[in-house]
Amino acid sequence: MNTFPDTLSPTPDLATALDPVALLKAMVAFPSLSHEEGPLADWIEAVVKPHGVSCRRIDDNIIFWIGEGPRTLLLNSHLDVVPPSEGHPYDPFTPTVRNGNLYGRGTVDAKASGASMTAALLQLAQAGYEPPDGRVMVALTACEETSGYNGLEAIRPELPAPSAAVVGEPTALQPCIAQKGLLILKLVAHGRAAHAGRAHLGENAIHLLMDDLQRLRTLDLPGEDPLLGPCTLTPTVIRGGEANNAVPDRCTATLDIRSTPSTSHAELIDAVTEAVQSEVVVHSQRLVPVSTAPEEPIVRACQAAIPEASPFGSPTASDWIFLTDVPTVKIGPGLSERSHTAEEHIDLAEVTRAVEVYRAVITTYFHQHSS
Repeated sequence: MNTFPDTLSPTPDLATALDPVALLKAMVAFPSLSHEEGPLADWIEAVVKPHGVSCRRIDDNIIFWIGEGPRTLLLNSHLDVVPPSEGHPYDPFTPTVRNGNLYGRGTVDAKASGASMTAALLQLAQAGYEPPDGRVMVALTACEETSGYNGLEAIRPELPAPSAAVVGEPTALQPCIAQKGLLILKLVAHGRAAHAGRAHLGENAIHLLMDDLQRLRTLDLPGEDPLLGPCTLTPTVIRGGEANNAVPDRCTATLDIRSTPSTSHAELIDAVTEAVQSEVVVHSQRLVPVSTAPEEPIVRACQAAIPEASPFGSPTASDWIFLTDVPTVKIGPGLSERSHTAEEHIDLAEVTRAVEVYRAVITTYFHQHSS
């Protein structure tokens, strides 16, 4: 059961609230697995409420903001983490600093983004910043790392419509403006059962499925994207047969298809269906690909904040899929390759740098519209 760490003050002082490293260390100490974010949400609520921002709690999602104008810039990251892996060098929920790096579950994915966004907004509030004719809102949400309930999806009807958004995920502080989607299909090959001693009387569903997988291996899927490259299709699970001495009449395979904004899931389903003899069943098409045009103000604001950065496309999904109607950039500290690994850690200098980046993105975004 997730509990409040004994080492943390339930009422953090201003210095802690404004310091992203202190915030991140505290956040890592909470074992906030999906659906167990409550104690961490309680602590974040205690952090932000005394420090000049408006705050709202919806379930275990914390939303806080400055400004009351109609133009809303949303900064979103998630509170939940995946369970620990085998082989962590240190206790995964004891924040441990070694050589300027902080080790622990969630340091990269994505508590560093959440801590930096929180510090950025509180620093702006402390400085008396008011977004001209606008509102800057941070939403730290639950259940990004699981299916079913999703915090951002659940609270969006309760929020003002964002004019633009920043999703905090590990991108090494490079602006991601395109993200692949995920389409999961299941192939079902139907054969005819028989005794293995008289195999010629049956039709082996494993052979039928093998033929289809061979066809898919050379299939050119539609949807080549300039930032994301081609759509990819990977068989990930095969199941067939029940008895050692029986010809199987059914065999299934799960297909992981990473899609791009250049084609629809419907087109990909059609392409697979035309290529195979097996039945095609749609298991999930919820994670759609997304992209933002380079000329959008939020992209320009990110590039102004990090002039040396080049926009790129990401193969991994995020809560961006619940902002498909909003110009969005995915950007945050840390290397995505370290997410969900036993060696998950982050350079603390990059966490501090992320606060500067988020502050610059916020002020530049609103300056574009007020000038």
